[in-house]
Amino acid sequence: MTSTVSIVLISHSALLVAGVRELLRQVAGDGVGVYTAGGTEDGGLGTGYNLVRTAIDDADDALGVVIIPDLGSSVLTARAVLDDEPRDKVVLVDAPFVEGALAAAVIAATGADLDTVVAAAREAWDARKL
Repeated sequence: MTSTVSIVLISHSALLVAGVRELLRQVAGDGVGVYTAGGTEDGGLGTGYNLVRTAIDDADDALGVVIIPDLGSSVLTARAVLDDEPRDKVVLVDAPFVEGALAAAVIAATGADLDTVVAAAREAWDARKL
């Protein structure tokens, strides 16, 4: 079991989740588990059910799991996986993809509990750039 809440990033693009994961690792460090499901099983754009399920399975040894999807079918796929395999301490969060993931990872790195990490991701909706 890891000592922090883990983050699962779900995107239509493997390149997008890889880039966001790299950003989270640079800012929050390697102590936070960041798992990804990007694209489809055959390497295309879309959301692969089995990729999402595997990412959640891999993250689910943590103190909790925050799932942050990019849009559309990634939300639907995450919901389908969680409906098929309900889990305690796994939360699908409505948050901006990059800002929410970054906020969640930074707070998780402090050792915060699942509710606090979820709140940080959601609060990213209020972060203004200009």
